[in-house]
Amino acid sequence: MEFTFLGTSAGTPTKSRNVTGLALSHGGPKRWYLIDCGEGTQHQLLRTRHSVMQLQAIFITHIHGDHTFGLPGLLTSASMLGRTEPLVLVAPRPVKTFVEAAIGNSDSNLNFELRFVDSEADNFHWEDEALTVTATPLSHRVSCRAFALTEKKLERQLLRDKLEADGIEAGPAWGRIQQGHDAILDDGRLVRCEDYTRIARKPRKVIVAGDNDRPELLREACSDIDVLVHEATYTQEVSDRVGPWPQHSSAAQVARFADSAGVPNLVLTHFSSRYQFSPNAYPHIGEIESEARGIYRGNLFLARDFASYALGKDLILRISE
Repeated sequence: MEFTFLGTSAGTPTKSRNVTGLALSHGGPKRWYLIDCGEGTQHQLLRTRHSVMQLQAIFITHIHGDHTFGLPGLLTSASMLGRTEPLVLVAPRPVKTFVEAAIGNSDSNLNFELRFVDSEADNFHWEDEALTVTATPLSHRVSCRAFALTEKKLERQLLRDKLEADGIEAGPAWGRIQQGHDAILDDGRLVRCEDYTRIARKPRKVIVAGDNDRPELLREACSDIDVLVHEATYTQEVSDRVGPWPQHSSAAQVARFADSAGVPNLVLTHFSSRYQFSPNAYPHIGEIESEARGIYRGNLFLARDFASYALGKDLILRISE
């Protein structure tokens, strides 16, 4: 699993950071998914290896503009570039209304089917060949979700000793059952995949949360995750000064929750545009990092635009080259 940040700024972009967008790759060299699509996301994609032609699905956490304003442009560009394959849009219902209004009132059209899936439906569940996706309600000014993405089709390990002990010689049947299928031998015996293979590791699972001022709402969902991507819009001092109305989390809140929940890898993003990366700037993004590191004892990253991270089969998150 690998994901690339297309924007890490909250509310408004800065000279060095766009608003929210994240590309997640899994299930093949070109198979990828988009989570949130702030204004300018399609332009950010031009600086990555991702193409709208191979995009499998778009997931929108909530209706706010810094998470959705890039959708109409991205979709119509995909159509003009020649996309004809259907595309799944998983989002709250107001997002569907917004997209249809923007396309319908701009003399635009799509040459592919946009398949809408309501992310707020009871018992929401979506899957394709590579991933299973569930959603957890969050606390924000509008209805908002966190998406948990879990990989499917884990590689199987042959139980060679058992195969040989049962007189099943190496051959095409071994390859078939290792790929997850049952096989019939020349003598008519049925070789069941489940009897002669095992899955040697747990599926990787990543949660990407939308805006949320109560990280503890994710406790149950985080019980078996490997990576949590969560907003940290402010430091606690700034959050206290701003007040509760924006309904965003501070770095301290997220770090405290992630540490108590035993989250092994934490990526913070969605930083207020006031925070800068320049060495002598104030306020500096380092204040967010320092606050989180003082609490969280796991593997911590502060996302940057175009930074890529890979979650290996060893379940350790690393910066991807």
